[in-house]
Amino acid sequence: MPEIKSLVRNAALWPAQLLFPPTCGGCRRIVSQPGTLCGACWRGLRFLERPWCEVLGIPFSHEMGAGIVSADAIANPPPFDRARAAVAHSGVAKQMVHRLKYADRTDLAPWMARWMVRAGEELIADADAIVPVPLHPRRFLSRRFNQSAELARWVARLSQCRFDPTLVSRVKPTQQQVGLGARQRQDNVRGAFRIAPEAEINISGRKLLVVDDVYTTGATVAAVSKALRKAGAARIDVLTFSRVLPGDFRDEELATI
Repeated sequence: MPEIKSLVRNAALWPAQLLFPPTCGGCRRIVSQPGTLCGACWRGLRFLERPWCEVLGIPFSHEMGAGIVSADAIANPPPFDRARAAVAHSGVAKQMVHRLKYADRTDLAPWMARWMVRAGEELIADADAIVPVPLHPRRFLSRRFNQSAELARWVARLSQCRFDPTLVSRVKPTQQQVGLGARQRQDNVRGAFRIAPEAEINISGRKLLVVDDVYTTGATVAAVSKALRKAGAARIDVLTFSRVLPGDFRDEELATI
């Protein structure tokens, strides 16, 4: 019977849960189920909801009408078509990204991906394949995994969309983007991504969804999008777990102190 099988399966997990109890992805308090947040951390998340800029996915404070785009999208049109993110990159969300990326908490990826699927539903529906932002081989060896690929793999699995991590390669060993201003970030990733000639046949005319962990200034996903566009992609959308909202990122090149 299904009930008995479920009981046996749950009983088999009890020893592991006693030795390694599930912890909150935000504060590391013990929680009842893996991949969940405690009540305090859950209240600290800011999910991004409509109304938002139809291009950049930046939320508006009030309804502005269908199809309205932000001033930034008009002044600086991105090389991709649309961008969406699940949550604002602050507080608990920022801690989750940090733990996935630097503390080997790959167990967080499927739960973060669930929120991404919800935020990017319309983008996923239009996509022929999901493409993670690649790491340079040198950084991959030191980190042992690509956090963007982990998220993309789970987004693809949950949405039953094709996962294709081989379309784009990172050929330039860029420095960490943390601490760089907007212009420095653009310079840092310029020429960093390449499309192998044999991969162009799988890009030309296709609609692709680029997945990354965080959207800060958009420099990284823009560089990937330019490479895909040059290879003939028909449509490029971007989906991230979190994004830095306007006013939360300070361009260090413009800082007066």
